[in-house]
Amino acid sequence: MATGWWTAVVAASELLEDWGRVAEAIDITRIRMEAGHPMALDAYTRLLARHGRAEEAFDLLVPHVDDRVLATALVDVACVAGRDEEAAALLAGLMRADHRCDGPWGCRGLDSDTALSLLATIRERQGRIDEATALLRRRRIVSVNGRDRLADLLARHGRVEELRAYAACDGHEEAVRQLAEVLEKGGDVDGAIAVYGPTDGPAARDPNAAYDLARLLTRHGRGEEAIAVMRARADAHPGDDWILYALSALCLDRGRPADGLAHLDALHARRGGEDEWELYRIRLPLIAACGGVDEAVEHARAHPEGDTWYAAEDIARLLAGAGRTEEAVTVLQGHDRGNSHDLACHLVDLGRVEEALAVLLYTSPPPPLVPTTRLWSDEPPR
Repeated sequence: MATGWWTAVVAASELLEDWGRVAEAIDITRIRMEAGHPMALDAYTRLLARHGRAEEAFDLLVPHVDDRVLATALVDVACVAGRDEEAAALLAGLMRADHRCDGPWGCRGLDSDTALSLLATIRERQGRIDEATALLRRRRIVSVNGRDRLADLLARHGRVEELRAYAACDGHEEAVRQLAEVLEKGGDVDGAIAVYGPTDGPAARDPNAAYDLARLLTRHGRGEEAIAVMRARADAHPGDDWILYALSALCLDRGRPADGLAHLDALHARRGGEDEWELYRIRLPLIAACGGVDEAVEHARAHPEGDTWYAAEDIARLLAGAGRTEEAVTVLQGHDRGNSHDLACHLVDLGRVEEALAVLLYTSPPPPLVPTTRLWSDEPPR
């Protein structure tokens, strides 16, 4: 922590808080905040709010309401401080009709979509659900980090028919999944499956929806249908590796590795008998399930990229999965770069901890330390 490395400061603060030494945790975070670390104010004010100083934390955050991270902290702290209406007024003042931005990470200051979402958070916890819903309908970008805030809101409050109508709109793919989740949790599995539609429904148009449907079917013992769903997507998107991974995993889980191999063989033929390693490696677990690990390793080594460090990782994974960890270590030790983490993990599994540490530490003396007057750093000490 003395280096000023922020990650160490956070870890030390969390430990002190867990040990009940709250004043010390607050103090070390405050020092970094006063030194100007860009992440310290968020951590400091949240720490204050957790320990009876929410009013003080709120006042510290008010001047920074136009910062996306700190505005989020402000809304969270406002709940503890009982100052929701003040936070709402601040956010409303930032939502200008002429504001334009491509997304929350492309704006200087607080973008309008984030301000709307934060204001909706306040209205929801005040029980003003219709207002929260209306705010979220004004967003320009409906899905952030794989979730649709409006769909989440409707789901939380049991407004299933509104959610169903919303999910039916173009561009609301995340809402389809969230509607299916609500119906499945409510015991309506057939209804959840139906959300993904017939041959022209979301699962037929969107590989992500198809994958969600396949997982839903698998959870309810309908693995054969799940395989059919992913096979159709694999046929429609030949060479898309993540779809092929999903199909192969389903075939393995259902005890049908030969079917997975047959599909990959057909794709291999369509590509003129050439597969780069990223596609070829998908077949290795299937070969191992059909003919054993040794056969899979033999096929892997025969590939044009079979002697690379990244192929060694896959070969070692096969061997370790079969309980042949010593052989996996030998494979990885034959390469000088790229797989030190995997090698260290296998060495630990064998109880060879000192060797694992040696792999992860510097192999040559580190460069001399350079004196600095900086009080914080985003990089670990070297």
